[in-house]
Amino acid sequence: MTDTPEYVPPKVWTWNKENGGQFASINRPTAGPTHDKELPVGKHPLQLYSLATPNGVKVTVMLEELLAAGHSGAEYDAWLIRINEGDQFGSGFVDINPNSKIPALMDRSGPAPVRVFESGSILLYLADKFGAFLPTDPAGRTEALNWLFWQMGAGPFLGGGFGHFYTYAPVKIEYAIDRFAMEVKRQLDVLDRRLADNEYLGGADYTIADMAVWPWYGAVAKGQAYGDAAEFLSAHEYKNVIRWTDQIAARPAVKRGRMVNRAMGDPSSQLRERHDASDFELRTQDKLETA
Repeated sequence: MTDTPEYVPPKVWTWNKENGGQFASINRPTAGPTHDKELPVGKHPLQLYSLATPNGVKVTVMLEELLAAGHSGAEYDAWLIRINEGDQFGSGFVDINPNSKIPALMDRSGPAPVRVFESGSILLYLADKFGAFLPTDPAGRTEALNWLFWQMGAGPFLGGGFGHFYTYAPVKIEYAIDRFAMEVKRQLDVLDRRLADNEYLGGADYTIADMAVWPWYGAVAKGQAYGDAAEFLSAHEYKNVIRWTDQIAARPAVKRGRMVNRAMGDPSSQLRERHDASDFELRTQDKLETA
């Protein structure tokens, strides 16, 4: 342990705006909009407002998989929400998701618009709407949902826990990093044991459970998240997770889904807005810079 003086919590917590690290400009202890801003609406019934973080990728992968499977009703417009600039606190976005987190979806295919927020809820909503990527038999459906909700519960330990303290925290705290690294390795072991005897998390079939887990744990396992976290966590030891990660990454719909609403990294990997399937072929450097 370090020689840093022990922190003694005050009797009543107060917000220190300067103590938020990299995300200090957007973190705050209150909800609700900070400014008025209407959201754009495109030509398709499904309107997605998102960013290609792991939670955002879950939904764009699902939508691209639905389209690849022949569900033409899954055509969608994807609008970029720049969370580092506070777009998620605009009044239009907060109307869809009062929690101000991406992704958020509006389904305008019925007589009244339906808002759907929380990535797991969106995956389940779309699976039920189109009858795809979720088994219909009670046992199979329940097993897939077990793993979907496992991710929803486990993910904060990986992202807000390990990822934050290992990569983003303004001060490296040994106890916090050690605590969350231990938990993430336990979670990877849970996945590895499951995938030792099953091709996918739900069993023999690819489901929304895989779409939910893969963007988070696949990225960590392959060294695509949190700097050198894969080495730090000895992710190569989880052979079954690596096999599963590579198998899903090779799917054409997954490759497309990863690009949508991406505004970071290699420009060739970005499609900041998506309004038609042809956008993947028609994108140019000029579009990327002006989207």
